[in-house]
Amino acid sequence: MTQIIKPGAGILFMKVGTHAKESLEDIIARKSKEIQDTGYAMWGYGGNTCHPRTMVQPFVQSFRQKGQPIFLCMQQMTSNHFAEQLRASECSSDGINWTKIPNTINVLGSRFALVIKGLRKEEHILPLDQTRVAVGNNVGRLGSRYLLGQVDKACLEVTDKPEQTNEAQTKEVQINLVAELADPYAVFLRDHT
Repeated sequence: MTQIIKPGAGILFMKVGTHAKESLEDIIARKSKEIQDTGYAMWGYGGNTCHPRTMVQPFVQSFRQKGQPIFLCMQQMTSNHFAEQLRASECSSDGINWTKIPNTINVLGSRFALVIKGLRKEEHILPLDQTRVAVGNNVGRLGSRYLLGQVDKACLEVTDKPEQTNEAQTKEVQINLVAELADPYAVFLRDHT
């Protein structure tokens, strides 16, 4: 276990790679500059498994009430996401009230974004059989079972010990990149130009 991945911790897990015709290395460099210039960055994504209003925000709030930060733990993967690099110009934490995204932040080709700070390369092992889904319809489901197939992101809580299963091997993933979520944690995006 590490200071980030420890029993009781909340982890937002996400697989990452090429996105909107941009390599992961280029995305990391751009996001690091955004954090330096603005104090935060927006990490774009899609899909409803980590919907801003119904999943990410309640998940983060439950851990913030305990005084715990939430870390975005990312696993690098091979990706072929070559959608257009359309930049979102507005964001909203509730889908109702919208604000302009600062010119120093470019969030491309995404419906949603996580608000992050402190982006850094860091190597960790995340034992998925020692995590449980922390919010939503699958709450309590073992992380290793939830992340089978097409699911590539999840709001997880690290448990005290791995679940005993009949599976031959432990389900571990290599974490390559870490960031802390910052208020308002996850937002909707619109007006892609």
